[in-house]
Amino acid sequence: MWQDPIVIETRALRDEYARQFNYNADAIFEDLMAKQAMHPERIVSLPPRKVDNFNRANNKSQA
Repeated sequence: MWQDPIVIETRALRDEYARQFNYNADAIFEDLMAKQAMHPERIVSLPPRKVDNFNRANNKSQA
């Protein structure tokens, strides 16, 4: 079976990163938040989208 080398490399890097934190999701989250805080200019903040309830209701009835 063919395996994508990019996927293999990505999974290996993800495993290596998680291993640094003993696969503790809370510790990984804290590390990612700390890295994010070091670069606030990279955070994208978009305004909330307006929900059009009329169109949403019509689309459901057509399905």
